[in-house]
Amino acid sequence: MTAKASTATPPSGARTGRSAPERRPTGEVRVPAAAATLAAIALYGLLPQSLVVGPRFVIPGLELVLLISLLVVNPLRMSRQNRATRSLSIVVVVLIAAANLVSLGLLLHLLVDPHAAGAPLLIGALQVWATNVIVFGLAFWEIDRGGPVERNLVDRRALPRADFRFPQDEDADTVVEVAQGSSQQSGWMPVFIDYLYVSLSNSSAFSPTDTMPLSHRAKMLMGIESTAALITSVLVIAKAVGSLT
Repeated sequence: MTAKASTATPPSGARTGRSAPERRPTGEVRVPAAAATLAAIALYGLLPQSLVVGPRFVIPGLELVLLISLLVVNPLRMSRQNRATRSLSIVVVVLIAAANLVSLGLLLHLLVDPHAAGAPLLIGALQVWATNVIVFGLAFWEIDRGGPVERNLVDRRALPRADFRFPQDEDADTVVEVAQGSSQQSGWMPVFIDYLYVSLSNSSAFSPTDTMPLSHRAKMLMGIESTAALITSVLVIAKAVGSLT
């Protein structure tokens, strides 16, 4: 007696290798990126005074005004963009990054000072590190494949070349239940949380993990982030050990 052949129909594209129609929303949800930006602004505002240049709330206030301007254009979903809003988004990221870079420089200077107070600096180092993770996550999110608006509203074939290769971009030939979530079969596109995870893993492991940089600018940004995280970690550990002796 022969076994009856299965008549189950495979998911679209699972056996043929063809791409399923893209099922992307009308725009990426704004809340995660906006919340992360607010967190970065708050972290800077709460830094010890020794890690801040000038009046404490001038830079956070400016960043907040710029963020509100962007929220007016796209309050709930990233569905509209022009040259002005695109430039403004980049300015917000650059401003947060520049302020945090200055704080990082001040932090490194104080960490090598044996007379500087240990506990406030260690807390400040955590704040700078966390801001670093957020700001590079925002930077990756802004540059890859034309930015968050283009990624979700422009046909995939018309997008700029990718700056990052995610696991979903190469999962189409794996087992069915994994392949169903691949870019090729489901139209999957990275969102802010994906880029934040890339930044977190790069800052923790000091190198890429599951997502690979493809462009020169992506490699440069990831190199800067991992180097800054490594130097900060080494000096923080040295300071912590020194405070125990």
